[in-house]
Amino acid sequence: MRDLRIRATGDPDAALAFLTTQDEELAREDSFWRERTAGGALGENAAQFVAIAAGERWIGTATVLLRASGDIDHLGRALTAPRADVVGVYIDPGLRGRGLLGDLIDAASAWAAERGHDALTLDVHRDNLRAQRAYARIGFTPTGVTLVSSIGRELEMRRAIE
Repeated sequence: MRDLRIRATGDPDAALAFLTTQDEELAREDSFWRERTAGGALGENAAQFVAIAAGERWIGTATVLLRASGDIDHLGRALTAPRADVVGVYIDPGLRGRGLLGDLIDAASAWAAERGHDALTLDVHRDNLRAQRAYARIGFTPTGVTLVSSIGRELEMRRAIE
């Protein structure tokens, strides 16, 4: 998990999507990474899905967080309805465009659907056109909601779970 997150926050094309910097991630203790990995493992309200290359190298990830009405989301917004939020999405640069993103999101969708959710939502930086196009290719559409977070202006996108 640590190596994948450090690669993600250091990737010039992807770093814009993360709420932390590579320096912040490098400074974290091993105990943080153990707790984060355990917390992201398949659980009641969160699940991290990982793409693994031949062998053991983690090459991509997406996490889905289930939120109830009234919860505060990862950006400090109070939710008026239940929601399944996709966060922490990353695919190693040399492996993008090969269907891994769709596979990760399909796994997240199936997991969220089993728990009663009918859609996935995510936030994407308005200047991250590459990510917006990738999400659109796998069925996400803009909701019209925009917000300002610690990384700047973001757009909310939604994908129905079929």
